Amino acid sequence: MISTRPTRALAAGAALTLGLALASCADDAADNQADDAAGSEDGGTITLYAAASTSVLNDEITDRLAEEGFDVDIVNTGSSELVAQLEEGAPADVFVSADQRTMDRAVDSEVVQDPEELAHNEMVMVVPADNPADISSVEDLDEDTVLALCDEEVPCGNVSGQIQESLGLELQPDTLEPSVTDVLEKVASGEVDAGWVYRTDAASAGDQVQIIEIPGAEEHQNTLFGALTADPQNPEGAKALLDLLTGEEFAEIWEEHGFLPTQD
Repeated sequence: MISTRPTRALAAGAALTLGLALASCADDAADNQADDAAGSEDGGTITLYAAASTSVLNDEITDRLAEEGFDVDIVNTGSSELVAQLEEGAPADVFVSADQRTMDRAVDSEVVQDPEELAHNEMVMVVPADNPADISSVEDLDEDTVLALCDEEVPCGNVSGQIQESLGLELQPDTLEPSVTDVLEKVASGEVDAGWVYRTDAASAGDQVQIIEIPGAEEHQNTLFGALTADPQNPEGAKALLDLLTGEEFAEIWEEHGFLPTQD
């Protein structure tokens, strides 16, 4: 007669192994559920498309929204380029423009909704720290000056044109740049003798440049606008970001970086 004890022992061992496996799966499932729960408490990532001149605010924006559980992915370049990307379907949650003209274009293209005023900015002239061309005013700009301005298609170029017209100037720049930060870099590096940039960008350069006031620039201030995109990927985060930028507490941050308040 053949004994069945080994078979029973094998079956018992198999049952024990199966039980342990099921218990392990249950533990894994519980861990996954816990991870999912933790993930649901994370606000996710907010994508901000913002004018180059606002890059000085990036650290404050990311730090403050991190406190609310959000990561922020910031793309800074010329406002016109950002609108073009939005028109092509680029996924973003919030758009900040350097002027009203660019925001109006975004509204007309139906890529944003309900813009709000954020702050004002104005133009100044900057020269390299050692000022090799010995420039002290806009009247010193002549045909020998190596000058950088923004392209007229971007906000800083548009306002530069307005100021020139009001002053009766017809400047002949040696280079037209796609963003104000590009102009600033050329001046700070000494590649050009002078450039026109926003006051906030000039301030961010510290002792790399000298600032020279442009007469009448205060009459041609740019107004920065912020808006949710038409279809934000993170609606909750987008609202939190726009609320931050328009809030009373952040108004002090705008001013610390040289921006002017929307209301006196």
